Amino acid sequence: MTGLRLAVLSSIAWPTPPPGYGPWEQVSATIADGMHRRGLDVTLFATGNSATLGALRSTVAVGLEQDRCLDPQVFSALHIGRVFERAHEFDLIHNNFDWKPLTYALATSAPPLITTVHGFSSPYVLAAYYAGAWRSFYSSISNFERDPGLNYLATVYHGIDASTFSFVPSPGDYLAFLGRFHEEKGAHLAIEIAKSSGTRIKLAGIRQDERYFRERIQPHVDGDNVQYLGPVERDGRNELLSGALALVHMTTRPERFGLTLVEAMACGTPILGARMGSIPEIVVDGITGYLCDDAGQAVARVPQLRTLSRQACRAHVERNFTVDRMIDGYLDCYREALRLGLPAPPSATELAARRHDWWDRELAFTDRPPKSPTLP
Repeated sequence: MTGLRLAVLSSIAWPTPPPGYGPWEQVSATIADGMHRRGLDVTLFATGNSATLGALRSTVAVGLEQDRCLDPQVFSALHIGRVFERAHEFDLIHNNFDWKPLTYALATSAPPLITTVHGFSSPYVLAAYYAGAWRSFYSSISNFERDPGLNYLATVYHGIDASTFSFVPSPGDYLAFLGRFHEEKGAHLAIEIAKSSGTRIKLAGIRQDERYFRERIQPHVDGDNVQYLGPVERDGRNELLSGALALVHMTTRPERFGLTLVEAMACGTPILGARMGSIPEIVVDGITGYLCDDAGQAVARVPQLRTLSRQACRAHVERNFTVDRMIDGYLDCYREALRLGLPAPPSATELAARRHDWWDRELAFTDRPPKSPTLP
């Protein structure tokens, strides 16, 4: 597909790639640079302080999370509009910016559009995905995070460059938590597991829910047994993950993919994770970590973490979650989208069957606070 003119539409919460947190931006960066290396003519639409091997186009100088004075609604609309204003310059558009670009595609004669669904923010956004189903092809980031009412070209797992993560063959003496500080990410459970197992824990990430952090996390931070490192960037992230006994990922809402899981395993660090969402697709139970149904089960697994092969964790990433494998998957999607031109319209049966089970499942996590597993 050498010479294919590709537009990659990234999120603009952070630069692409982000200095620290920013999974959507990180994936967009990997796609843009990976496709450039394969000979495609790539234009990345991202923030002005982004970096890419191909061309960069922007409507906002910095990430919206870097300057809270910027209006997200205004600059998101301008960002998307810039892509579709220039749609005639491209053979294909790869959308990594959720559902809003679908509404633009419905009103234009843009080239084939592929939307990577990074996660449904709520059951209500499905109306936009359904409306755009005749105009955009879809790809999923895990088999779990699929809506039965949408047709997907493929599931393409995220890939990383494992060489950028330090492999450490010996386990550390602390547990690690890396993610957003929000109820659904389970940092409070990670602390509970660490304390109950008599293990130190280091916490890092952005404080998305300040009240949650203040009430559920901060009272436990003592600088020794429970350490808070703040939002770590590349070197700090690598140091945290590579030196850990395990990464604790006891989410209370089903995980969509979990890029930190792959990053930790690339360092040789196994996962102590919840048996829900995409985690069973990413972690091999008993080989690259342990899948747990509740916090009590996780506590019981902590002494067994040292018996896991850190080399097996690294090898699992090198086999299944590489940049090359990810780019191969998306190239297959591009070929199919170009061959078809437009998605096939859903049948009456498909329309009638859309979205009851997933809808009920998601309402359980969005309309009321999730129930957290508790220790016995």
